[in-house]
Order: sequence, then C-alpha cells, then structure tokens
Amino acid sequence: MKTVKISLNSIDKVKSFVNEITKFDNEFDLVSGRYVIDAKSIMGIFSLDLSKPIDLNIHAEKEMNDIINALQPYLIQQ
Repeated sequence: MKTVKISLNSIDKVKSFVNEITKFDNEFDLVSGRYVIDAKSIMGIFSLDLSKPIDLNIHAEKEMNDIINALQPYLIQQ
C-alpha cells in the first residue's frame, strides 16, 4: 500500500480523477480526518471537505508506476 496526498478542488477534477482510477482493478481509499471512503465513488468524494488536501491510499503491488503516472494531475508534491 502507498499513501499520497491529492487535491480535488473542482467538480471537473473529481470527475476526471474517478474516470482515471476506475481504469485500474485495484482498491483506492480516500482518507479525510476520520472518514474513509471508496475513491471510485463520486458521491462519496463529494461528502468530503474538498478544500483541503486528501490522503489517497493505493492498495496495489504491480501497477504502482502506472497508477502514479495516471494520478500526476492530482498529486500534491511534498
């Protein structure tokens, strides 16, 4: 598992983010405070406070490089 920080501060970003990660069979969780939701759920994402960065837990082993490349527009560089 790998955790990265992402920013989903617009409706268009949320839509394109969900479209990107649904291409992968892996599990993705968004963590905001004490809430953990399925990152493939648009309705779940809109229940979070999108004004702040969100932790994305990526449950993958083999495709990690492909996933990180697909997530580049959303990643917050640390």
